[in-house]
Amino acid sequence: MAEAKSRTVSPEARRPLSPHLQIYRPMLTMMMSIMHRITGVALYAGTLLLAAWLIAAATDARAFATVSDLLSSILGRIILLGFTWSLFHHLMGGLRHFIQDTGRGMEHPQREYLAQATLVGGLVLTIIVWVLAYAAR
Repeated sequence: MAEAKSRTVSPEARRPLSPHLQIYRPMLTMMMSIMHRITGVALYAGTLLLAAWLIAAATDARAFATVSDLLSSILGRIILLGFTWSLFHHLMGGLRHFIQDTGRGMEHPQREYLAQATLVGGLVLTIIVWVLAYAAR
């Protein structure tokens, strides 16, 4: 008769294999990764706005004027500012991921510098584009 073995489970074996968000304290690299995903979703919405503007331009002058009036309102400009920032932040996050895919920037100080560059670069590029747009206007 097979003898039943008593199994004792160590405390380490009872812990989850992958730590969850309640264990981690938020870090800049984690936040930039989450923002990269959020800005990717925002770019879908912005692309729909761009498509609506192009369709209105191809339709007739009245439809184009309606969409242009909506986008030139205060709310429309805030939405366009958010779209611009999403575009540049996502671009900078993509460049950060590309650099890290080559095996560079994975150590502690470089990882933080790249995350900071993603944040600052997206903001700076957005400001540059908006200043140039208003200057050209």
